[in-house]
Amino acid sequence: MDTRPIGLFDSGVGGLTAVRALTRAVPFESFVYLGDTANAPYGDRTPEALRDLSRQNIRFLRGRDVKAVLVACNTSTANAMDAMLAACPDIPVVGVIAPAAAAAVSATQTGRIAVLATAATVRSGAYERAIRELMPPARVTMVPCPKLVPLIEAGRTDPADPDLAAAVAEYAGPVLAAEADTVILGCTHYPLVRVAIQKALGPDVALIDSGAASVGVLITALGERDAMGDTTKPGSRRFYCSAGRDTFTSVGSAFLGWDMSGETEEVDLCQDRPIKN
Repeated sequence: MDTRPIGLFDSGVGGLTAVRALTRAVPFESFVYLGDTANAPYGDRTPEALRDLSRQNIRFLRGRDVKAVLVACNTSTANAMDAMLAACPDIPVVGVIAPAAAAAVSATQTGRIAVLATAATVRSGAYERAIRELMPPARVTMVPCPKLVPLIEAGRTDPADPDLAAAVAEYAGPVLAAEADTVILGCTHYPLVRVAIQKALGPDVALIDSGAASVGVLITALGERDAMGDTTKPGSRRFYCSAGRDTFTSVGSAFLGWDMSGETEEVDLCQDRPIKN
């Protein structure tokens, strides 16, 4: 048994989709979540910048004595996984791309898979490689969605929001043209607007939540190490963001279904210290 917390990070609120899946699957586990809202969005950054930001986030979580890290960010997973693994030789580090690719390959009936993702994730080619490793003849359609993360980070997740609806319709176009039957939500932000995406694509298209898919892999890794937490009591939870605490807690609380405000702290990641509000 290992009662230390699990660490998770994302560029903002998106990784809370993985938090929700984690708390449902293993409510007895403690966790520490970091949303690097000061540097969001990650999707338009260079690979070098993403490696630096990802290493910074890993250092922060390791400073909280985590027993494992779930990289709840597709862009970091796609561009900096080797750097993060090198920084954590002694604990499991699980990314979101391989689990999501496996889930999509299992779900598809036609071999036509689309991936909605940030521009940086699309440029990396990581999803195409992961899918074709499992299903070589798969027809993969990659769709960069630069407008979604800024809207979601601003709390504009209502399917009736005209700007959100227009953006989702734009990105649904290539998916519908490719006749994909399975779509990976290749950014952990996107499940926060799942209703809008499903409406645009139709009810017969399977949506794969990359954050949720990775949780099972993480739990398996902890079990293999005999590192699960104390199952007799609920785990603790702590949230950190690097800017915009009020918006972060407002959007996050609405999504998770509980008030995060008393569990959330804004920190300066460069100095790794609290910011006075």
